[in-house]
Amino acid sequence: MKLGKDFFEQKTLKAAKGLLGKTLCVKKGNKILRGMIVETEAYCGEDDLACHASKGRTKRTETLYKKAGTVYAYLIYGMHYCLNIVTEKENYPSAILIRSVIKVNGKVSPCHERISGPGRVCRHFGIDKTFNGLDVFGKNIWIEDNGLKISPREIIKSKRIGVDYAKHCKDYLWRFNFVLK
Repeated sequence: MKLGKDFFEQKTLKAAKGLLGKTLCVKKGNKILRGMIVETEAYCGEDDLACHASKGRTKRTETLYKKAGTVYAYLIYGMHYCLNIVTEKENYPSAILIRSVIKVNGKVSPCHERISGPGRVCRHFGIDKTFNGLDVFGKNIWIEDNGLKISPREIIKSKRIGVDYAKHCKDYLWRFNFVLK
């Protein structure tokens, strides 16, 4: 079952944990690529110095201010794309970065291949700037709830990666990881 808009309208931290165990699906030609989301990072508003919107609304960050469920895809280091999904309410810039997935071809097991790093995730799924501004409710990209229930005790919280510039915000435990057993 596809996740609906109401899932992404909830608070970003709750949605970031809630995405763990869900399946990212991207249509590529006649194939549908699937990956179970096992690592996310949350970025919440202009007060979060690690969020791209911390410097205000710009041409680059305009997508972050869109409705919940909008894809925010951007290029980092001039070579890697990152997939984020906008959360909460329109005009409040917050999103969840998809950091890692496990390839899914039928049933999932711990021995399945893990794709770690947001750039690798985007490369695997073919996500680039053409996805920016789409929503995750269509036929090109969506997220499915496969019924996997993850207890809060199974979620590992840690600091976000690559945000040392973000003063006190660099210490927020807004990175969420789930280890498949």
